[in-house]
Amino acid sequence: MKTQWKKLIISILIPLAIGGLSAFITRDSMASFAEINKPPLSPPAWLFPVVWTVLYVMMGIASYIVSTSGYPARARTALTVYGIQLGFNFLWSIIFFNFENYLFAFIWLVILWALILLTTVLFYRINKWAGYLMIPYLLWVTFAGYLNLAIYFLN
Repeated sequence: MKTQWKKLIISILIPLAIGGLSAFITRDSMASFAEINKPPLSPPAWLFPVVWTVLYVMMGIASYIVSTSGYPARARTALTVYGIQLGFNFLWSIIFFNFENYLFAFIWLVILWALILLTTVLFYRINKWAGYLMIPYLLWVTFAGYLNLAIYFLN
C-alpha cells in the first residue's frame, strides 16, 4: 500500500496540536506544580514533553494506519473513540494543572485510561501494529495515574 503522506502528516499533527494547545493553556501552572509534593519515581520535568511528543507521534501514526485500513465502518468507530480519548487527554491537563483538582483529575484519568484501552483494542482489531503503537501511551497513562493519585494524597 502506498503511503498517503498528506494524510499521515495530518494524522500526526492532530494529536501534536492537541497536546501543544494543552501545554500552552497549562504553561502558567508549571511554577506551582514544581512546588507541590511528588511521590517516589516522579520523573524530572524535562522528560514529560519529550515522552508526550513521542506518544503523540505514535498515536498519530496508529490513527493513520486505521484510517487507511480499508475498513471504513470499523475505522470510523475506532477513530471516533480515539477522538473522544484525545478530548479527555486535553482536558485532563487543565483539570490537573490549572484547577489543581487532583482527585477529579484522577477520576478523569481513569476514564481516559479506559478510553485508551478501548481505542487500543479497536485499533488492534483493524491492524495489530496500530494497536501496538498505542501500548506505550496506555502504559504512560497508567504511570500518570500513579503520579496523579499520589499527588492527591501528598497534597
